[in-house]
Amino acid sequence: MKVGLIQHSNSEDTNENLSYTLDQIDTLAQQGVQLIVLQELHGSLYFCQTESQHHFDLAESLDGNTASALAASAKKNNVVIVGSIFEKRGNGIYHNTAIVLESDGTLAGHYRKMHIPDDPGYYEKYYFTPGDTGFTPIKTSIGTLGVLVCWDQWFPESARLMALAGADILIFPTAIGWDLRDNEEEKQRQLDAWITIQRSHSIANNLPLISVNRVGHENDPSKQTDGIEFWGNSFACDARGKVITSCSNNNHENAIIEIDMTESEQQRLVWPYFRDRRIDAYNNITKRSID
Repeated sequence: MKVGLIQHSNSEDTNENLSYTLDQIDTLAQQGVQLIVLQELHGSLYFCQTESQHHFDLAESLDGNTASALAASAKKNNVVIVGSIFEKRGNGIYHNTAIVLESDGTLAGHYRKMHIPDDPGYYEKYYFTPGDTGFTPIKTSIGTLGVLVCWDQWFPESARLMALAGADILIFPTAIGWDLRDNEEEKQRQLDAWITIQRSHSIANNLPLISVNRVGHENDPSKQTDGIEFWGNSFACDARGKVITSCSNNNHENAIIEIDMTESEQQRLVWPYFRDRRIDAYNNITKRSID
């Protein structure tokens, strides 16, 4: 399967952001890609650096402007698109939601972010209700997509449950970056950890994986911090966890990769983790702590 990734910075102008995304989708489609993956909350700045009621004006429904535009683009270009929206589900109920548009323009499915962080600069619990879609892969014409979102990528349970439910590939739209007060050694440590944990999901589940992150510096509107420097480094790896493409930490970039969708079965014969799982001994995994 030929996959395209779109990594970029964002501005306050949501129309400008959407226009850029649609232009890049057209460009990638002309190069024969079948699947295009966008970054987390690609339609706006990362507004979760502060808690402000006016940011809820950015939210939209599953059939709102962003979804409609991506659906039209998917149909025009005959591609499957994984996008991201700030979803308004109902009065007082909002989600961080990944949407998957089928190549005919229909909504193949959606995933609501399950793990919601609440850290300095990432005040997502103020905005997002934890997801209730479960770890359910989304079936499309090109395969079954295990779509997760950003903070989900640090939890092995997320990837495992997607794999057990039949995902052919793991996909992580992301928005993560550096605190500018950290030194270079700490920044590199964080980046290495981010890449390593995701590669481990690929290895442990014998699945290819795609992670798309934004780039650029975004100011903290409250001025309590120096803002976030989003570190890019979007990448993809094969079903053995080998990185097959990676992007820079500071540039707008499109990347195209070929993923062998038959490799997972072969890997599971060579490294039979699923055969050797001790499902009789895992009951404690559902507990908060084992006393």
